[in-house]
Amino acid sequence: MREILTFSWAFFVSVFAIPSIIYVAHLKNLLDKPDSRKKHDALTPRLGGLAIFGGFVSSIMIFGELTNGVQYTIAGCIILFFIGLKDDMVTVSAFKKFFVQMLATGIVMLIGKVRITGFQGIFGINELPIEYSYIITFIVIIGITNAFNLIDGLDGLAGSIIFITSLTFGIFFYLNNSNYSFVAFSLVGGILGFLRYNFRNAIIFMGDTGSLISGFVISILAIEFIELRLVESAPALSIGILFIPILDTARVFFFRIIKGKSPFMPDRNHIHHLLLSTGLSAQGVVVVLILFNIAVIGYVIVLANLGNLFLLVSLVTFFITFIIIVEILGKKNKLKQEMK
Repeated sequence: MREILTFSWAFFVSVFAIPSIIYVAHLKNLLDKPDSRKKHDALTPRLGGLAIFGGFVSSIMIFGELTNGVQYTIAGCIILFFIGLKDDMVTVSAFKKFFVQMLATGIVMLIGKVRITGFQGIFGINELPIEYSYIITFIVIIGITNAFNLIDGLDGLAGSIIFITSLTFGIFFYLNNSNYSFVAFSLVGGILGFLRYNFRNAIIFMGDTGSLISGFVISILAIEFIELRLVESAPALSIGILFIPILDTARVFFFRIIKGKSPFMPDRNHIHHLLLSTGLSAQGVVVVLILFNIAVIGYVIVLANLGNLFLLVSLVTFFITFIIIVEILGKKNKLKQEMK
């Protein structure tokens, strides 16, 4: 089974490359410095994306099938790799990163023909006019790409969510004989090799290289999952699979905008920050979010026959309820600490 070979190659490339990357990063002082927004207190390399990218791309090139969409997905990843690597080493402006993301998105949309063509009946919308199709596809790819970049705030969090989402899409693609199963399992292998060094007491971070490439690939997987219509309520299922990164990013952006701030301005208002305020350890927060995302994926798969609208409303309701409960627990913990 080529999916196993794809996964295994990406995993071993990633897991064996990282020790050398860590050595060189320390030798050349290419390290992330702790500050008030970060949980780590030691100088740590941010170049884990090098191993993820190497395992992912080489695995697809050797064992995958380079159909148009897959070929141009790799082209987009190569472009994102260079801007991510530069940012991890010397810092790049938000404008330059956004421009490169636009370029990568344009390649897969306009040349690779990867786009969302319809909503499958949500709000009575089926097929989309071509101009709206491109606009929505652009927003989806850029949004998901940055969502994974934004949740990369605790050891193992972004990597674990990437692993869960890409594995879920990979299983669906494999069961339906889609070439995108090779893309998904390549990313699963690359990210699992990275998590060996990042899940607890991380000695390396994925950096922008890893998060941008992973988010970009997962956005393509989500669009292809919707377009292939492998299951009922595919759009809602995609949101359920990407539950934590999509809804948390939407929530954070919303509150930043209504406060008159840039949506890309860093703060400590992400869901993992709220959970930390309840008194949970960083590792406990990661476990809670992993289990929550898995539970939501199970929920949307089991109830897929109830339709897109029902699932979307219930997903938003779940998220709002969860946030309210977490904020209440956070306030109680703060009060308890003040009383001490």
